[in-house]
Amino acid sequence: NKAIRVKDGKEEVIEIGNIQLGDILRVKPGDSIPVDGVVTEGNTSVDESMITGEPIPVSKSIGDSVSSGTLNGNQSFLMKAERIGSDTLLSQIIQMVNDAGRSRAPIQNLADRVSGYFVPVVVIISVITFAVWALVGPEPSYVYGLVNAIAVLIIACPCALGLATPMSVMVGVGKGAQNGVLVKNAAALEKLNTIDTVIIDKTGTITEGRPTVELIESAGNTYSKEDVVQYLASLNMMSEHPLAEAIVAYGNANGTELLKASEFNAVTGKGAEGFINNKKISIGNQAMMKDAGAAISKDIHDKANEYQKQGKTISFLSVNKEVAGFVVISDQIKSGSKKAIAELQQKGIEVIMLTGDQSDTAQAVAEEIGVTYFKAGMLPEDKLKEVEELQAKGRVVAMAGDGINDAPALAQSDVGIAMGTGTDVAIESASITLVEGDLQGLVKAHSLSRKVMKNIKENLFFALIYNSLGVPVAAGVLFPFFGILLSPMIAALAMSFSSVSVISNALRLRNISLS
Repeated sequence: NKAIRVKDGKEEVIEIGNIQLGDILRVKPGDSIPVDGVVTEGNTSVDESMITGEPIPVSKSIGDSVSSGTLNGNQSFLMKAERIGSDTLLSQIIQMVNDAGRSRAPIQNLADRVSGYFVPVVVIISVITFAVWALVGPEPSYVYGLVNAIAVLIIACPCALGLATPMSVMVGVGKGAQNGVLVKNAAALEKLNTIDTVIIDKTGTITEGRPTVELIESAGNTYSKEDVVQYLASLNMMSEHPLAEAIVAYGNANGTELLKASEFNAVTGKGAEGFINNKKISIGNQAMMKDAGAAISKDIHDKANEYQKQGKTISFLSVNKEVAGFVVISDQIKSGSKKAIAELQQKGIEVIMLTGDQSDTAQAVAEEIGVTYFKAGMLPEDKLKEVEELQAKGRVVAMAGDGINDAPALAQSDVGIAMGTGTDVAIESASITLVEGDLQGLVKAHSLSRKVMKNIKENLFFALIYNSLGVPVAAGVLFPFFGILLSPMIAALAMSFSSVSVISNALRLRNISLS
């Protein structure tokens, strides 16, 4: 809740609520950016994943905009406050979540609708039963009328009808929890059965949501692939950048022996440099290679360019002004994503991918997972608008996401589905949470919804068929032909049996398979 304001060359710590438009603020390494504004001095990299959902930090220099709530990297900078309070992007996202949550219409329960007609009809039948027996029944006619009217009320007691939905929901929610599907309310479970469109976020939902090394290439015979990995991992040990951490993790996973690096220097927006075994090592983009005096051959340039066209990040390695190789870093697609999307499509559900990432990356991911319709460069309000437009066309929309940037769309959608590995805001905005953060959980959730709704309808059938057969018998329709009357005690037993049937049927959900 604090910020550092620079006034007349002096720094002072103030409450974020006291920031005024035009104030110059200092943001230190690792600090959260307090308000929206523009960089006025310095260079840095900013983790904007909470806004865009993308895991790779964005380089910022003088004149670039920064948003409140995003996280500064390892450089200090000055910024000018341009939007404060409720005008900031983060505040607008929170407001969109609240508005969408309030605008959602309640779902009518099927059992309530049936009960609304059933109970008055039973009462009327009971009154008619008493009147008929009182008028035309044998003596004592009023006693016969009263006993049979009571039997009608008892056998038609809607206990089974009342148990039909909550029993299935209770068992179904428990079964979902066993399979990593946490359901907040029965309405979401009912609505999920009717969806025809699923919108999915890319980063953290389809992909792992963190940069990982996909490939390391050696440039020639001078340095082997193992040498390239060793130099890359050894120098990046000195860096806190997420891309550097991915490279070090790759080296450790492959048992690479790390060498001692010295004179490490991080170059904002370009890469890093240092010395290993008295050799000048430079790691970074093409601008970094140019600064290092290392020429990138046409063959290496073409190879790297192919990966860059797919939206992947390339870091080159030079040793003593000679390009030794490069590393390809990407946000890997989760192992179960492609299979889960194919299963949803086989069920007739349209899958749409929305992402804040660039178009090339989005297209490459969409092609790999088999999604034909996608949109890139989507801000939180764009995702929300897309959901609203689909709903206006009569579509029943489920939204699956994991970040703050997905929260407004999650709240607006008919069924919001959050990854359990995502942010608290996303989980709070959704009505279903997938504990393992895998899209296979979405397939399980849809299967659970379908089977629970089928079970509820079976329960309602059992409850109503007993009443349909039992009420006429309790009213005495068999008496003129067979002399049979149903005593209130027998009626109570039959009513209990219908409840047992409903409960037993609901318990079958414990043994269903969601795969």
